[in-house]
Amino acid sequence: MERRYFGTDGVRGVAGEPPLTPEFVLRLGQAAGAFFRGHTPRPVVLLGKDTRLSCDLLEAALAAGLMSQGVRVEHLGVLPTPGVAYLTQRLGATAGVMISASHNPYQDNGIKFFSHQGDKLSDEAEAEIEALLERDLPTQGIGTVSDFREAERMYLEFLSSKGTSLEGLRIVLDTANGATYRLAPRLFQRLGAEVFVMFNTPDGRNINKGCGSTHTEFLRAQVVEMGYDLGVAFDGDGDRAILVDRMGREFHGDHLLYLNALMRREPGVVGTLMSNMGLEVKLREAGIQFYRTAVGDRYVYEKLKATSLSLGGEQSGHILFLDHAPTGDGMLTAILSLEAMRRSGRDLSEWYEALPMYPQLLRNVRVKDKQRVMGHPELHRAIQEAERALDGQGRVNVRPSGTEPLVRVMVEGPAGVIEEVSNHLVGLVERLDGTL
Repeated sequence: MERRYFGTDGVRGVAGEPPLTPEFVLRLGQAAGAFFRGHTPRPVVLLGKDTRLSCDLLEAALAAGLMSQGVRVEHLGVLPTPGVAYLTQRLGATAGVMISASHNPYQDNGIKFFSHQGDKLSDEAEAEIEALLERDLPTQGIGTVSDFREAERMYLEFLSSKGTSLEGLRIVLDTANGATYRLAPRLFQRLGAEVFVMFNTPDGRNINKGCGSTHTEFLRAQVVEMGYDLGVAFDGDGDRAILVDRMGREFHGDHLLYLNALMRREPGVVGTLMSNMGLEVKLREAGIQFYRTAVGDRYVYEKLKATSLSLGGEQSGHILFLDHAPTGDGMLTAILSLEAMRRSGRDLSEWYEALPMYPQLLRNVRVKDKQRVMGHPELHRAIQEAERALDGQGRVNVRPSGTEPLVRVMVEGPAGVIEEVSNHLVGLVERLDGTL
């Protein structure tokens, strides 16, 4: 079913602009409330948020819409997205909602729904909610709202139970001025690590600003200059983690999948079209099957379920351990990966060197209409020609961003070739966007 407002990661946009106006979010709450009430007579919805300025406004509008349909709303406060997913499942709530735009700048925001099982609401459920948005929904009872004050404690207890001792490790944490800013230091200290914390003073506007999993430059420098063993960077809503080794090198999602796959002796791993060919080759050498999906943790999750596997993820550090949690969790990813590292007896830097990467060039091209650009036959012909030029020694992937007005151009292969191929494709995308 085609969806108008829901993308691969909920409803996204610039806060205060269509579709994320208070009026629309109120109607979205009404539609979601009517949908949940249609499946249970007394729905309970847990509502969490990150630290960006617009969260309180959108939270109030969404809660009002839900309550107009007789829903009981439990505010979780600032909590990582996976914490909302965990508590939704743990407490037996009807659904959970996270207000966040993940790694995007503070001006953006989004609304993501979770089912009672803690996984993302299905495409079919989102389509039903969209259909209800088109109707004039009368008030159906009056719901209530309260604060669930045990949210942080329960989520921290869950994470602590999954980790083992980190005694003796000196770790720099970058919490992106986001949803992990209180919990991450407490978790790593509880597990015995010596912790130095950066970017943990959110002011509503500094979430992800020059920090976090998409901007690890300062973290990498600090790990080296301060002589720490490693660093960990989270994104704004805490579902991603990027590690940094003692030499200041970024240990991203492909490295995390390789380390965990070998130490967990996984029969298979799920990655995406963006996963480096180096990962696929090394897993194959280890006798581990590798599957690729479209980009997006939703698709990784679906493939894991279809193949009865547990481990999958993306280069961004969004890793799924389905034997531990139904959604990606940055803090869980970090502590499970560090446990695997210590069990291996090898330093993170050794694991970095164990996975040689094929050169890969990823460029984001801002466009006015990504779908029209992607549908242009000239772009399709250029991609086919680029793949022939690489002659089986690399890959080309051109795709629209699921959350931003961008076309992402990825070229992988020999270093002397990929820049020329990338320049041609980027130039074509820019030209097509300007002429359409």
